[in-house]
Amino acid sequence: MHAKRTATESELRLDGHSLTPVDVHMFSALGAERKLLLAEDAVLRMKRSLELKDTLIASGIPIYGVTTGFGDSSNQQIGSEKTAALQRNLVRFLRVGTGPMAPDDVVRATMLIRANCAARGHSAIRQEPVRLILDMLHHGILPRIPERGSVGASGDLAPLSYVAASLMGEGSVTYQGARTAADEALRSAGLEPVKLQAKEGLALVNGTSFMAAYLTLAWAEAREIAWGAELCTALAAEIRGSSRDQFSAFPHANKPHPGQIESARNIRELLEGSCMIRSDRDFWGEGMAEGSDYLELSRGVQDPYSVRCAPHVIGVLRDTLQWTEQWISNEINSANDNPLFDADSSTVHNSGNFYGGHVAQAAGALAATVAGIGDLLDRQLQLLVDPKFNLGLPANLTAELPAGHAAAGLHHGFKGAQIAASALTAEALHLTMPVSSFSRSTEAHNQDKVSMGTIGARHARTVVRLVGEVTGIHLSALCQAADIVGAGDLATRTGRAYRFLRNVVPFVREDRPMDEDFAQIAQMLLNGSLRRAVESTES
Repeated sequence: MHAKRTATESELRLDGHSLTPVDVHMFSALGAERKLLLAEDAVLRMKRSLELKDTLIASGIPIYGVTTGFGDSSNQQIGSEKTAALQRNLVRFLRVGTGPMAPDDVVRATMLIRANCAARGHSAIRQEPVRLILDMLHHGILPRIPERGSVGASGDLAPLSYVAASLMGEGSVTYQGARTAADEALRSAGLEPVKLQAKEGLALVNGTSFMAAYLTLAWAEAREIAWGAELCTALAAEIRGSSRDQFSAFPHANKPHPGQIESARNIRELLEGSCMIRSDRDFWGEGMAEGSDYLELSRGVQDPYSVRCAPHVIGVLRDTLQWTEQWISNEINSANDNPLFDADSSTVHNSGNFYGGHVAQAAGALAATVAGIGDLLDRQLQLLVDPKFNLGLPANLTAELPAGHAAAGLHHGFKGAQIAASALTAEALHLTMPVSSFSRSTEAHNQDKVSMGTIGARHARTVVRLVGEVTGIHLSALCQAADIVGAGDLATRTGRAYRFLRNVVPFVREDRPMDEDFAQIAQMLLNGSLRRAVESTES
């Protein structure tokens, strides 16, 4: 179920229950133009939690983070007249982030997810700060958020403090392509900063929205990685003149993991209409002559694992994408805040919904499975460039030169590209250590068990980007190999991919820098434009 929107999908109404990972990705990464609104039922829930908060403050009971200090300072109760200053100070002392600034798409996703958390209606925050988040997104005012500094519980305190600060008109933002003071950017857009009231700073910073943003975007791009690996496998099988039977339904139906079955089916569909692919029978020849006890075949009857077992490897990713989608959906539609106000029972609950354990585990699984795809594709690339295994292709896919040509021996084709692919793969594999295993006791042993979900989610996004680059290198090499063996006999869909890529990346006739080629292909893969071109019936 998608977040509530109009029939034209021009609006996205946040209700705290129905935002999907696809919604987040489309809005934050693909630049979808949608007006962001708070759903009416969300507004009613928010008002009720505010009324309860005011009632409880008036009663004089200690309320964590509202009329008490934070963390190990929760034994210090303050009067109601100090509650706003407490929230202001919270936002300020948490601005301790370090490292590079988070990318714009991650910041947009963070803001969207945090607004949706508030829309669930149990955080005792007014509409004004939440609507300002939505207005800032509309005007392209993005807080500058350092990547580092969160242990993933109590949520993303440091990163989200930069969002809260920008609402107050403090700190710096990116606006119209430039670093700008937050108050100046708000003023230029005709917006007013807010003065945070009791609980509102805590409602903004005490949650998992930053790590969930990284994980959501990694998940969305990992879907394209899965498809890209299937495209690479289909092309590799065609170029090798392999058998289509290794992707037939029967063996995969007898190991019925849904992702494996889906991956094999996708590869079969990509190979439909190919004049280059063969069947097992084509490798049998006439068989061994009567009376003979030995026959050396022209090639083995099976492909190496990186081709033959590709559905088994990609299938793990496809199944991981399925269950992580549910975990992500739960996370981005949760009240990942503390404390929570239950207007129905007139109670406030101290809990730990800011804990990022599910994000950490999903991120770790996603990183490991995507890195495995990088390893698969790097091995496929090695089969293409190594004359001992590439079935007659020139070493390193160098362009053929006439006999006696003056440039003979000077060019090295994809030699450097394969080295780069292996380096990228090694880096991706290195990042698969589960960071959730490294919990640290922090904040005077109040936060004595933490998730490290933010670090894990950042690593997952990095792994996806690295494997996207490996895929870009491999696709370029596959196009080179297709030209060498004859691209005219490619299947309908692999042919579309070849033509789409050739419009951007030319054949390598002589040594030249290819870094920009690889970057372009990786970008077209991760943003989905390559897949859409292949799936189009107009190509």
